[in-house]
Amino acid sequence: MAYAIDMHCDTLMETLYRHGEDADFYDKPDQHLDVKRLIEGKTMAQFMAIFFPPDVFFREYMHREPATEEEHIAGCVKVLKNTLERYPELVWQAYNAEDVERNFREGKTSLILTMEDGVAVHGDMKKLDAFYDLGVRALTLTWNFENCFGAPNSLDPAIMNKGLTDFGKEAVKHMQDIGMLVDVSHVSDGVFWDVYRLAKVPFVATHSNSRALCNHTRNMTDDMIRALAEKGGAMGLNIAPQFLDDTPENKESRIRDLVAMARHEKEVGGIGVVAIGTDFDGTGGNLELNGPDRMPALCDALIRDGFTADEVDLIMYGNVLRVMHEAMK
Repeated sequence: MAYAIDMHCDTLMETLYRHGEDADFYDKPDQHLDVKRLIEGKTMAQFMAIFFPPDVFFREYMHREPATEEEHIAGCVKVLKNTLERYPELVWQAYNAEDVERNFREGKTSLILTMEDGVAVHGDMKKLDAFYDLGVRALTLTWNFENCFGAPNSLDPAIMNKGLTDFGKEAVKHMQDIGMLVDVSHVSDGVFWDVYRLAKVPFVATHSNSRALCNHTRNMTDDMIRALAEKGGAMGLNIAPQFLDDTPENKESRIRDLVAMARHEKEVGGIGVVAIGTDFDGTGGNLELNGPDRMPALCDALIRDGFTADEVDLIMYGNVLRVMHEAMK
């Protein structure tokens, strides 16, 4: 069974608002992901996203006033730090590939801080640098709304064709210079192609699937997959039902659908582009892969489908580790 590097989860936010800022995520059976299941699933590294929920999330689901960006960031970081401080023999923070490899040799799972949505940058390069100094090593340029970086995925062709803003273009260059991974999950097609043209080192789609197999604007076309592969990047298999099967009202997320995605992505972009980006604690539905402890089932399914053991190693951790060596500092 291969070790795993998972490029996306929303567990920091989930833990913060379910359990409070004094909580950790060592043992949280009401969530998809916790340290116990990371260890059981032989996770080498887990990207931990700070996601900025829209105000409606707070008001309709939590029945409270929205947190400020500063409060939200501080709360998510506190949950991460609580976990690191209380379980240092099991998990430790990583800032680059060398840290991941050292932690792995010491028997620890690496936790890597990331940010989903560049909204909090507010067009200020100093803020971007401050997030890097905080430990953020990958940033999803947009969520589902326009921001200072550019446009999101959309059903509106006018929005979908919009690219990076002038600030976004400079920021992408700067991120690649300082070693913060550029993440194009959630962006418009126009933003993707702008990033492709600007990229000097690999970039990633942390949690996106194939649009050819599931026609959702969050997924990537075959041309995008080939372009990402050309730049040495990787895309993470996402467990969300709506990104695996576009049947109306589908709520089923099946391992066989993840395997089909992996097979298609390999056929289009080569084995080097396929990776893991589950979206644990960021999606709902009937999830067959419902926690990191279930990763062995995905490995077994890939082998049964004809992937070699070496290819499974690349999908599960090797491709992302390579990208981190090339693009993360």
